[in-house]
Amino acid sequence: MSETGRSSGRIRATGKRRKGPTKGRRAVTTLAWVAAGVVLAGGGGLGYVYFKLDGNLKGVDINGALGANRPEEVDNGSQDILVLGSDSRHGDNGKYGTDEGGARSDTAMVLHVYPGHKKASIVSIPRDTLISRPDCVSDKDGKTPVPAAERQMFNTAYEVGGPACAVKTVEQMSGIRMDHYVEVDFTGFKKLIDELGGVPVTTNKAIKDTKSHLDLPPGTHQLNGEQSLGLVRTRKSVGDGSDLGRIQLQQAFMKALIGQVKDVGVFTNPKKLYDLADAATKAITTDSDLASVNSLVSFANGLKGIGAEDMKMVTLPVQYDPRDPNRVIPLEQQSQQVWRALKAEQPIPASATQGSAGDKGDAGKIVKGG
Repeated sequence: MSETGRSSGRIRATGKRRKGPTKGRRAVTTLAWVAAGVVLAGGGGLGYVYFKLDGNLKGVDINGALGANRPEEVDNGSQDILVLGSDSRHGDNGKYGTDEGGARSDTAMVLHVYPGHKKASIVSIPRDTLISRPDCVSDKDGKTPVPAAERQMFNTAYEVGGPACAVKTVEQMSGIRMDHYVEVDFTGFKKLIDELGGVPVTTNKAIKDTKSHLDLPPGTHQLNGEQSLGLVRTRKSVGDGSDLGRIQLQQAFMKALIGQVKDVGVFTNPKKLYDLADAATKAITTDSDLASVNSLVSFANGLKGIGAEDMKMVTLPVQYDPRDPNRVIPLEQQSQQVWRALKAEQPIPASATQGSAGDKGDAGKIVKGG
């Protein structure tokens, strides 16, 4: 088993939150995990394959890092997973820019799978959201305390304290315990899309963004990995140029990706199945409970029936910060409506996003599955 640089070894956490079926076709979540869950659900077979794919995986002991001071465990079969897209520019990611102080969570989504595993909701958290960050421990040495702070951008939690601090921050915001953690990096995402053969999307407006290196005329396109990465990173050329427009693009692309995973026919092609599983397991870092092929297969098997039509995708209700128009702050009443609905295993009400800056604009209408 491989280890992550964030811990000395991949130690299995002792306390599992929910004793319902630990599965989840991560396909329902975000970006690359869509493929990882579906592929691994159909994968398996020879011991060598398991050994090879196991060796690709990196695990972080979130439960061990956070201890017992967390929201209560719930035993009703539901699942909550924090999914992050890391914007680290180390290694192969360096061509997308340079780190400004450290890696941050470029994309953040909370996936809530309802009991019965037939439906799911996804809540995107804008990275520019100003929040109260809890006290954490430095991700660099795992020991140095990082004091709590007010009016901090959400994505700085990952920057200063890594996955454990990001999970702790989301749990403080929502009051919901995260069962699992999944992180995807730029390069892994790109390779995964290429192994899938690309993702078909239709754009009804031109998208040209020099920062994300994307130049698409209106029409239907089969986006390769580089183009797909450009699309989910595009910000300045859609909507109002904020992170809120980018989130709408990401949600639209995710639905197209889920459809492509279903249609690509990997299960009839053993080599393609293996190549895709290899790329998927290299693309992600998970919590230690998921950091084995067997765990991912079990996790994936339970949500095969969830498709794009079974998911409700929203952006955390926010408004532009009166003190800094480049940042957003949660709309407290509406945000709590979102989290209360998930805790009660209810659909997110439409009233929760009314008046939110994230519910405005047409960036998400620019792209649809091809």
